[in-house]
Amino acid sequence: MRRRLGALIAASAIALVLAGCSGSAAQTADTSAAVDTTPLTQLDDILSDPKSYQGPSTAVMADAAVEVVDADRTQTLPATVTSHDQAGDTQVTVTDTSRVIAMDLAGSLAATVWGLGFGDTLVGRDVSTTFEGTEDLPLVTSDGHTVNAEAIIALKPTLVITDGSIGPRDVIEQLRDVGITVVTVANTASFDGAAQLARDVGAVFGAVTAGEALADLISAQVDAEIADIASIAPAEEGDRLRIVFLYLRGSAGIYYLFGAGSGADQLIDALGGIDVATEMGWDGMKPMTDEAMVAADPDLILVMTDGLASVGGVDGLLQDKPAIAITTAGQNRRFVDMADGQILSFGPRSAAVLDALARAIYAPGS
Repeated sequence: MRRRLGALIAASAIALVLAGCSGSAAQTADTSAAVDTTPLTQLDDILSDPKSYQGPSTAVMADAAVEVVDADRTQTLPATVTSHDQAGDTQVTVTDTSRVIAMDLAGSLAATVWGLGFGDTLVGRDVSTTFEGTEDLPLVTSDGHTVNAEAIIALKPTLVITDGSIGPRDVIEQLRDVGITVVTVANTASFDGAAQLARDVGAVFGAVTAGEALADLISAQVDAEIADIASIAPAEEGDRLRIVFLYLRGSAGIYYLFGAGSGADQLIDALGGIDVATEMGWDGMKPMTDEAMVAADPDLILVMTDGLASVGGVDGLLQDKPAIAITTAGQNRRFVDMADGQILSFGPRSAAVLDALARAIYAPGS
């Protein structure tokens, strides 16, 4: 019960923030520019003093595709699973997974379905699902992350998987009313949550073995990546980068600091940094204040690529927000951006996200 409540609170907070997202901004496709694929621990240009580096950098995954787990994908249907709906837990029986829509704010559900090896069942996508192989799927969300019931029904799905992070709720109920099987899974913005999501989605498909295999793969890859990052990041507490995650939507005037429980805290900790917002007692996602930013005085600021673009890039942000400009990160123009559909998409690509961010932070010339 505690886990479901926490997931719903996090989902509600994210939904509030991302309400300012424009559809065009959220639809930025994954692109893999030519990046150095040398193992992280073997890079020659690792910064000796990450705090002294000046200038922005962009985190780009060497391969933005979702890896399919090598596992037995035998399905046992019907499969009866627990649906974690806002009104309470219910038992749902899944009988047909031939036409699936998996939708959430971060695109994690579709990526998980793909990673399990059931990507060929997907018939539609949310705006955050932009990885290779999904670009031609029709969109089922509009106005940012609002579910379009008509678009979903027109695709005749036999199964819809969601996590309560997008809605509105009555639209989800409308899908059930027309006979579509809907399962709401718990989805926590964390690495452990990504592994559990693999198990839960595997169970929905009646493919428990594949779910366990993908969960194990995600955990093993993340653990290995964190160990690699620890070997290149400063070991002493005083040398670690003080980092904040800032969510930006200039068109809507939205500036949010992400703290404990937002997922950003997991990223920053795994990257060997100090999550200043969490250190300050900042829970979830809250509107940024000048006082909070000045008090935080981060060495580095993580942002989404489209979010940074929406405020006119680094120059526009520093001009519009003097409180950011006077921080250490602002004075050094030390911003690391990453594609909106990737940076907080906990799932099969979690390790790849960490790797890309680590390169942008500790070896920005690679």
